[in-house]
Amino acid sequence: MKRSCRFSLPVTVAITAIAYIYVSTVFVFVDQWFGLRSSPGIMNAVLFTAVALMCTFNYAVAIYTDPGRVPATFMPDVEDAHNPIHEIKRKGGDLRYCQKCSHYKPPRAHHCRICKRCVLRMDHHCIWMNNCVGHANYKVFFIFVLYAVIACLYSLVLLVGSLVNDSENDEQQSEGSLRTIYVISALLLVPLCVALSVLLGWHIYLILRNKTTIEYHEGVRAMWLAEKGGDVYSHPYDLGAYENLISALGPNILCWVCPSFRHLGSGIRFQTAYDDKMASASASK
Repeated sequence: MKRSCRFSLPVTVAITAIAYIYVSTVFVFVDQWFGLRSSPGIMNAVLFTAVALMCTFNYAVAIYTDPGRVPATFMPDVEDAHNPIHEIKRKGGDLRYCQKCSHYKPPRAHHCRICKRCVLRMDHHCIWMNNCVGHANYKVFFIFVLYAVIACLYSLVLLVGSLVNDSENDEQQSEGSLRTIYVISALLLVPLCVALSVLLGWHIYLILRNKTTIEYHEGVRAMWLAEKGGDVYSHPYDLGAYENLISALGPNILCWVCPSFRHLGSGIRFQTAYDDKMASASASK
């Protein structure tokens, strides 16, 4: 599902940074180290361009893809034997109901105060996309972060390599202008590499446990309450590492780094760790 997009200041900053890193990497770092007309120069320029295109494409798709809307006709069926999980409010134990949207919330759905609506399997609202990260665009967001990390690390390696190789310059004026580009690029790339790598590692952790950022924080509280009551908390959507990867990225491993959406369900119901137990219990009767 596509959404109308309005540019914001953070989105403009992100696009400007992507453009600057691409231009400085190809036309300065690669050119200074290898020369754009040499075979190594052409190879590195083509490889970096491919990574940059994948990064930019997935960024655009993540921005324009609607993260998932709760159907107006959604109504939880508490008598559905095939759906053993019904999320309830912490206080009162009632089924979760959004007063602002005037409808029930499906499992894993949350209301976004910025988007002013409920989002299916909401992870967080990303200001750098001016969009929520949810059920329909989580995979493409993850792939964007993956390619962004690769692009930033690749650019940083080329920056360092060109600096080491280009120790002597012919013209003093050219040396001054290039130094400015190197300084700005280093100040941009080093923090980006650290921040994006941490973000990538965080979402790899979440995917391996089939959690969203919101569910992680809710799980910390649930775990504390369970331990306080002498119980053990278990995340209901954790199916095991491999099954969790398939749930988030799709069954075809070759498509894990491609923006495919065929594996996505409705976002209303998700497989849980209790499904197999329910099926086994039913079969034994």
